[in-house]
Amino acid sequence: MKLGINHHRDISLILRQFVSVLALFTLTEAIAEPSPYLYVLGVGQDAGFPQAGCFEPRCLPAWKDASLRQKPTSIAVIDRASESSYLFEATPEFRDQLYQLQQEAPLPLSGIFLTHAHIGHYTGLIHLGREAMGTKAMPVYAMPRMLEFLASNGPWSQLVTLGNIDLLRLEHNAPTQFTNFIVTPFLVPHRDEYSETVGYRIEGPNRTALFIPDVNKWEDWNISIVEALEAVDYALIDASFFADGELGNRDMSQIPHPFVLETMALFEQSSEEIRNRIWFIHMNQSNPLLDSDSDATRLVRDKGFNVAREGVRLPL
Repeated sequence: MKLGINHHRDISLILRQFVSVLALFTLTEAIAEPSPYLYVLGVGQDAGFPQAGCFEPRCLPAWKDASLRQKPTSIAVIDRASESSYLFEATPEFRDQLYQLQQEAPLPLSGIFLTHAHIGHYTGLIHLGREAMGTKAMPVYAMPRMLEFLASNGPWSQLVTLGNIDLLRLEHNAPTQFTNFIVTPFLVPHRDEYSETVGYRIEGPNRTALFIPDVNKWEDWNISIVEALEAVDYALIDASFFADGELGNRDMSQIPHPFVLETMALFEQSSEEIRNRIWFIHMNQSNPLLDSDSDATRLVRDKGFNVAREGVRLPL
């Protein structure tokens, strides 16, 4: 029997769904073991979704239905074997994300890694102060300029003087060893008004991930993102904007993030196995990928890429 083109598409969709279910089963089985794993706590741009003051049609449903809201980008490394968990980014939604992390794994928070000094990436530290948690020497890992920014500017400096946080210096490409995983920061180009900006390589016993939530255009980096993907199993990377023109009349050349369409074009010649390593994250409220049923989301998935969502688990 000769199948029509729609039948071929249906079969292809069924096969993709089967592969997705099988992959999810594999991840769940892996996480049942004591090996560390990544856990996604937020996928939005710094201000989340919807942003303050947005009363446009795309934002109104989320004001009425909290389940449609998206927290700013943050991930965690959960290591049940060593009874510890580590946050990457302290976002404005730190309170809710810490609760979400505790629901996933009721383990002590053992440290926080920061990428840079933009509001969605460090301002949640305020919850560690005496007006809130009043933590004692919470380890905060960051690069030299970031540490200087925190130590020299209130209210963050008060966290240092009161001993709420312990600032731990990182260096470019210098690994930090933990019980069951290694974290290595690396500099990436970005708007560095107050601090440098880094991504992180997170290496577990079995798999390795890149976390690059904020970066300028890929061609501004002295490393090929395509080549970088060949050395890891996952890459959670900047997807602030899907395409040019997304912000109406605003000149998007002044916000030089790589568009999702640009990133996908770089991997056109890559195998599906390589494309499947990419998880788009850090989406602005204008990005249609925030809607899991959008045409943009279907396009990304059809091309073999992934869109990060809260609750995704990736074993290390």
